[in-house]
Amino acid sequence: MKGKSILLLTQMGLLTAILFLGQVFMAVLPNIEIVSLLILLYTLYLGKKVFWVIYAFVFLEGFLYGFGIWWFSYLYLWSILAAAVYFLRKNDSALFWAILSGFFGLAFGALCALPYLAAGGWAAALSYWISGLPFDIAHCAGNFVLCLLLYRPLCRLLERSFPRTS
Repeated sequence: MKGKSILLLTQMGLLTAILFLGQVFMAVLPNIEIVSLLILLYTLYLGKKVFWVIYAFVFLEGFLYGFGIWWFSYLYLWSILAAAVYFLRKNDSALFWAILSGFFGLAFGALCALPYLAAGGWAAALSYWISGLPFDIAHCAGNFVLCLLLYRPLCRLLERSFPRTS
């Protein structure tokens, strides 16, 4: 049992590193990111254990980029995506997951506006969200295309190390 725990901890550490490095290396592309797809897949293969990976990733992001107001949204954003995937996990359609991932990209800015609502009121949150709509549209398209193209190949890769949760 102890060996299995160490293996799982090591695997989750590796998946966290892949998630973090994927975000860092793709940061040069405006709102085209691999994080949504990886969290989607990690949730399918890790189940509820994905939250350990998510929070390790969020803390790494804070250490690299600073713990600004944006960081607080990351504490719940990725958990919302993981929870949605977890509740819909029986689906195995790449198109279904691409649509969900695209929708998440479109909703990303509105979800990120919540800390600005707390810090500056409705005007701050609304102006933050509206000013980011062009990026949310790019985020939506990027998430949709990446998920549609990479869902199956990455599933095959993850299947080698993790049985899919039911």
